[in-house]
Amino acid sequence: MFRPSSFAAAIEAALSPLFLVVIGGSMVNGADIKVLSAGALEPAFNDLLPQFEKSSGHKVTIVYETVGAIISRLQKDEDADIAIVSGQQNEDLQKQGKIVVGSRIDVAKVGVGIGVRKGAAKPDISSVDTFKRAVLAAKSIAYGDPAGGGSSDIYIVELFNRLGIAAEIRSKTKLFPTTLEAMQAVARGELEMGFRQASVIVAARDLDFVGPLPAAIQRYTLYTAGLVASSKQQDAGKSLIGFISSPVAEAVMKAKGFERP
Repeated sequence: MFRPSSFAAAIEAALSPLFLVVIGGSMVNGADIKVLSAGALEPAFNDLLPQFEKSSGHKVTIVYETVGAIISRLQKDEDADIAIVSGQQNEDLQKQGKIVVGSRIDVAKVGVGIGVRKGAAKPDISSVDTFKRAVLAAKSIAYGDPAGGGSSDIYIVELFNRLGIAAEIRSKTKLFPTTLEAMQAVARGELEMGFRQASVIVAARDLDFVGPLPAAIQRYTLYTAGLVASSKQQDAGKSLIGFISSPVAEAVMKAKGFERP
């Protein structure tokens, strides 16, 4: 895991016993931290952020967006303290002066998976050949419009072209403004098969997770956290980044379908 020495020291401090500063039974120096995060991390953060708030005394406001939308917000100088985007986009934002140089911490990675309506038959996608057959046999397919900047949506378009099946499935493919809307349509039974990050499908109560894409055609998105250069809560931001990259957070991430960076 990439941890520049100066920033690693701050993280170690955040995770030390001194992380909890209590006077008279109450936390002091609580800050309001605003996070812009890729939506794939929502299932894990729903569990983790309340733990952080309770232990630190800080309050976290989080906005979930596609990575493309997060970049647009930062380029418009929206107030925020932490941005969680892909590794390459983190590096790009550092070069643009939007993310503090050297503040990058790799949080988790996740691959693309397939979801179907709860209780529906699960196709065999154990190999590239069976995956292609399953997609070609499906009556309808859903995913988010890649123009929205969703990493899994962009990759699925690329993958179908690479496998030579894009033209054959075009008529039965429906794009939605967001991947969330696409998966909601699958959950309602309006479409048969949906594509999204595995972590989000695993967490959905009204979907069954068919499985991840076969290893030979899988693509992982590495999510990284960085301090927004204009943040006025950088110390609190370091504490939060330290928490979501800690062993405690890693266990939650794994349960939600993520893998180690």
